[in-house]
Amino acid sequence: MMRRTLENRNAQTKQLQTAVSNVEKHFGELCQIFAAYVRKTARLRDKADLLVNEINAYAATETPHLKLGLMNFADEFAKLQDYRQAEVERLEAKVVEPLKAYGTIVKMKRDDLKATFTARNREAKQLTQLERTRQRNPSDRHVIVSAETELQRAAMDASRTSRHLEETINNFERQKMKDIKTIFSEFITIEMLFHGKALEVYTAAYQNIQNIDEDEDLEVFRNSLYAPDYSSRLDIVRANSKSPLQRSLSAKCVSGTGQVSTCRLRKDQQADDDEDEELDVTEEENFLK
Repeated sequence: MMRRTLENRNAQTKQLQTAVSNVEKHFGELCQIFAAYVRKTARLRDKADLLVNEINAYAATETPHLKLGLMNFADEFAKLQDYRQAEVERLEAKVVEPLKAYGTIVKMKRDDLKATFTARNREAKQLTQLERTRQRNPSDRHVIVSAETELQRAAMDASRTSRHLEETINNFERQKMKDIKTIFSEFITIEMLFHGKALEVYTAAYQNIQNIDEDEDLEVFRNSLYAPDYSSRLDIVRANSKSPLQRSLSAKCVSGTGQVSTCRLRKDQQADDDEDEELDVTEEENFLK
């Protein structure tokens, strides 16, 4: 009867040991993976900071609207990295650290298991000794009573440690489930907060890029191709001051360097022809006289 009770206690203790080992294994893996997740997020933040610096450096070389759009985009992207830094710190504090704490908790539970196994082994040893004493000296009541007394003490100690272990593991299981709910809820909340802010920032950044006036910047770029000397500025003023008809005629003539020369040549030829016609008319009139 006593041996069967001892075997039942051993089976119970092994089951508790399996529960502790299961937590030790999987919580350890979760801790490592979450820690790697946080490190990757921190590295992403660092790379984003480099990207912000490069965007600003490039923007400084560009035309006004593109420059402004890129700089505003970089500002929004830098703001996002502040939120990402907060995400990293919260994940470290609310997810990684609680999981890491289970290393110490599991160690304490293993110490409790070890104490229980020690008490059980002592009980089993005393039970074996009592059975041998009864077999070898069945008539020696003094030795048998002494062995029974030692067994009773060992059994009481084993029973006490078993109850303590059972209570401890029960609390451990309850706390484990509570912590799992808390840790994963914190993880989801932190990620939702970050991605909510990220959506706002990315929306603003997208709008800044879409607001870049391509036509204005292209006009600035085209103007920059010509040397800004006095004559070119004067030509621009003259062109802007002409009537629509004059600008239309000028556009036909001034389409290239060769065309300008041809237009001028045609005008000179037309003037010469007019003068020749006038001379012919004068000569004809003089002839008729």
